[in-house]
Amino acid sequence: MKLYLASANTHKVRELQALADLSSAGIEILSAQSVGGMPEVVEDTGSFVGNARKKAHAIKSLLPNDGWALADDSGICVDALGGAPGVESAYFAGAISDDRANLNKLVAVMREAPHGSRGAHYVCVLVLISPAGDEYVFEGKCHGALLFDPIGAEGFGYDPLFVPTGHDCTFGELPPATKQQLSHRAMAWGQLIAKSY
Repeated sequence: MKLYLASANTHKVRELQALADLSSAGIEILSAQSVGGMPEVVEDTGSFVGNARKKAHAIKSLLPNDGWALADDSGICVDALGGAPGVESAYFAGAISDDRANLNKLVAVMREAPHGSRGAHYVCVLVLISPAGDEYVFEGKCHGALLFDPIGAEGFGYDPLFVPTGHDCTFGELPPATKQQLSHRAMAWGQLIAKSY
């Protein structure tokens, strides 16, 4: 089974393929590049579900009749910031920014927050659209807290700042195999695999 991911983010493609391989379901994750590139999508719905749905429908329009479309919208929600950056996680440092700029901004805005006020959670919403147009939505969360400074080179995005509950290391320090067991994306993927198509 081939799932066409509505993203040019190679990190997401690799993470989802690793999760697919663990599930032994014979699923191949293909990036939007395999069908000519991801159409431009304005992520303006204000919700993870809405943004993921828009991206899934955008790539679905490019697929062959038997193609399955998959979209991921995810981000980090910080308690002290009222849930921000949330759906704006990829653009936290501005419309034209990258992982490093976004991470640096979060470090800066949280600099004065004390230890007890650094709670955060990651959210991942996966929207899957079947060849017949049936839509399925899966949501995963991973709770934890933010450090004062990033540690680790694994993962991507805000991973070097985020320590998942029950662990002493950031997602940037934990080996990928460990992250695949407890991340927000792993939780959403587990729901997807549990459903029979």
